[in-house]
Amino acid sequence: MSGRIYHRYSFSSEEESNRHEEENQLVPANNYNQAIVPMYQKSVPPPGTYVVTLPKDQIYRIPPPENAHRFENYTRKGKKPPRNCCCGLFWILCIITLLGILAAIAAGIFYIVVRPKSLEYSVENFSIKGLNSNLTSSKSPGLKLSPEFDITVKSQNPNGKISFYYLAEGSSVTVSYSKVQLSTGTFKTFHQPANNATFIQMASRSTDGVMLSKETRFSLMDRQELGNIPFKLDLDVPVKVKVGSLKTWTMTLNVRCDVLTDKLTVNSTVLSSKCGVKAN
Repeated sequence: MSGRIYHRYSFSSEEESNRHEEENQLVPANNYNQAIVPMYQKSVPPPGTYVVTLPKDQIYRIPPPENAHRFENYTRKGKKPPRNCCCGLFWILCIITLLGILAAIAAGIFYIVVRPKSLEYSVENFSIKGLNSNLTSSKSPGLKLSPEFDITVKSQNPNGKISFYYLAEGSSVTVSYSKVQLSTGTFKTFHQPANNATFIQMASRSTDGVMLSKETRFSLMDRQELGNIPFKLDLDVPVKVKVGSLKTWTMTLNVRCDVLTDKLTVNSTVLSSKCGVKAN
């Protein structure tokens, strides 16, 4: 088989390509042995320092295109909350739950041992001054009166291991009729021991007077003729509770009583009384 063998030598730079253009020509095979040596010697650059220039887009691409997806995955993983935070939150919730369970157990034990019972109140005396003789003394639409009330309230403490300290400071006693406030006063400071019934005397006065409308006056007169006059008695008393040797913080007892009397005089009789108690 006859033919010719050709060899091509290429160079990266344009200048080198121009300089060796003649050397890249086709060489016949029969002259290959004679031409290969000088061509090889001419193609090898002399020793020295060379500067290689690369395009900018190959130097400053960070990250390379093939690593962009991997870089995204690493960045996303770094945004996940650390596992230690989840563990800390779990232990905090466990401690709060445990404290709640312990508080419920303590409250249950306290209730079983102490067995607290609600206080009971009733109105025993309701003496009235300054209303009966003045209701018909004026024919004008309004009448200013200064009523006075002397009241006795029975407080029953049925608890065997709980006592109460009543405080006068911050207390109030209010008497009203048909949503009209007639007088105000204060409570007395005293201590009520366990399993005790105490009769508390208090006074309620209208120092600046109260203006009664014509309708209110006629309503009082009508109720007195019927022999049943309804009043509202409101008691707000700060108290401290003592259990054994432990005394609690100050709380307020709100006592609301519906009182029914037979007449508007000093010697009036309490026909009935019904009281409710709330603690704040």
